[in-house]
Amino acid sequence: MKLTEGLDYQDMKGQITPKITVDEYAAKMGEDSDIVTLTFLVNSKLAAEDLVAWLEIGYDFILDASVSAGEVKPGKWLVFVEMKRRSNVPEKICTILKDLKTLTDLELKDWTVFVDEHGHDADVEVLKQVMILSPNEYKSQKGEEEEGLNEMRKIAGLPNKNVHDIDEEIRKYITNAGM
Repeated sequence: MKLTEGLDYQDMKGQITPKITVDEYAAKMGEDSDIVTLTFLVNSKLAAEDLVAWLEIGYDFILDASVSAGEVKPGKWLVFVEMKRRSNVPEKICTILKDLKTLTDLELKDWTVFVDEHGHDADVEVLKQVMILSPNEYKSQKGEEEEGLNEMRKIAGLPNKNVHDIDEEIRKYITNAGM
């Protein structure tokens, strides 16, 4: 039996950098097209572990939360959070950040949300505009990016990377077409 001390009001003040990234890292609970990943930067491993426990216990929509295997900088750890890619993710992100005020004393306005390396206000309507919120939209946008990269690979004489998953039926069509 493991007994742990609960977190008290403002226990994590000064421990979490008020910046989070969206989809900077690959999902481990499933396909990136189905999972949104959030990343927090935390000032100690113990604070990171406390944050993970708080997130996993407090939110049923969080599929997984975990601490980076090692420090990303001296005394800095990452906390990864995964949830299903759905249209309500911006609301969920803002809920988490609002709730963190009790631990960090950070207001929602203090947070910056990075999507594709661009910082945005932690505002539901702003996040709806800049985030990919559905698996189909993700596959479509990432497929277009990969097609552009395939053009560069072709010019460089490198092999193409498949843009779409090739299942057995598609393989048969390719074989029958002599491709």
